[in-house]
Amino acid sequence: MTCPQCHKDVEVDSSYCRFCGAGVQTTTRQSQLRRFPNEGKIAGVCAGVAEYFDIDVTFVRLAWIALSIVPGLLLGGVLAYAVAWLLVPAASGAHTSYAGKRLTRSMSDKMIGGVCGGLAEYLGVDATIVRGVSVVLSIYPGAVIGGALAYLIAWAVVPRSGSTGVAVASPA
Repeated sequence: MTCPQCHKDVEVDSSYCRFCGAGVQTTTRQSQLRRFPNEGKIAGVCAGVAEYFDIDVTFVRLAWIALSIVPGLLLGGVLAYAVAWLLVPAASGAHTSYAGKRLTRSMSDKMIGGVCGGLAEYLGVDATIVRGVSVVLSIYPGAVIGGALAYLIAWAVVPRSGSTGVAVASPA
């Protein structure tokens, strides 16, 4: 790090320059967890977590659902969401939208709902491979119903390609 006043090298964790005494520590804005009620499906908790970690909100929603269902703690997942809804403050400013690659359902390469096609497009692989892996993972541990349930949940959570996932009111 360089001192802004005397332009000499100072230690990285120093607050003041040892040569001239000028303050060298730049203040960085700490990221704060907040929710985005206008951008979310329910209360904007997942949208806030996604913005905090700078990831696609679809992954946060899918992870929240998966962690709620897999251990059998659906009530715990709903309760945790309700607590987060109460404790995490709502955002008052503008939402910085995630600019990275987004997971969407494919409208061009779909068999049922476009979930596997969209995942294949996201990963850059052939959709047949994703479909085969999803079938194998669904029947391998004997969880055909669980695999179908996971697909239906993904169908509901993952937005269609070309849509932002945010409802926009059209003028009448």
